[in-house]
Amino acid sequence: MSVTFKALSVLLSYPSDDLKAAVGEIREIIASEGILSQDAVAAMQPLLADMEKFDVYELQERFVVLFDRSRTLSLNLFEHVHGESRDRGPAMVDLLETYRAGGFDLVSTELPDHLPILLEFLSNRPMDEAKEMLEDAGHIIAALAERLHRRESNYAAVLAALAEFAGVEASSEMVQELLTVKDDDPEDLEALDDVWEEAEVTFGPDPNAGCPVSRDILANMDIPANTQPAAAMNE
Repeated sequence: MSVTFKALSVLLSYPSDDLKAAVGEIREIIASEGILSQDAVAAMQPLLADMEKFDVYELQERFVVLFDRSRTLSLNLFEHVHGESRDRGPAMVDLLETYRAGGFDLVSTELPDHLPILLEFLSNRPMDEAKEMLEDAGHIIAALAERLHRRESNYAAVLAALAEFAGVEASSEMVQELLTVKDDDPEDLEALDDVWEEAEVTFGPDPNAGCPVSRDILANMDIPANTQPAAAMNE
């Protein structure tokens, strides 16, 4: 079990005032728990500083441009390997069943393969299991890190830290294959509409039913309960 994965889960979620308030604790956790290398922790400091420095609306705008308006930077991991193929549905169901077998109830409208949700799940699993699952997704995470680095985004450090933990290098063949896909232009809104015109698949509760509050969002942290991401462990 690792609080670091929970901290990174929150850090990769849509910015909020609660996230800004939690930056100090996130900084302390990633430095003190020892899951990440010292270099990886140091590389994340500019992002943490941005979270403290900039207005929440500016942080949200940056987040949307990166992760919501660029499919090649999607934090939904299966997007990068399955796209809209028939394999995506069964893979999503298998992952959801893995969560349920671990006592993890998805209470979010996000898909099961959303990276912040995966990290929250892994924060409550044995370290060897967490490492194995991140290794499986490591080539996707490393490709995301490289794409973010090319855009000079400080978020690159978070993905790079996860790729390093998983033991995956950007030079690997699988990573390079993913990087052959041309980056989206976040300013091309017409193309974006064409890409996302298909109906959204929802694995969590009805989005019209309200947003359930996460339980135990960050164990042993004083982060307010409505901080993202939205998932919960059964007690």
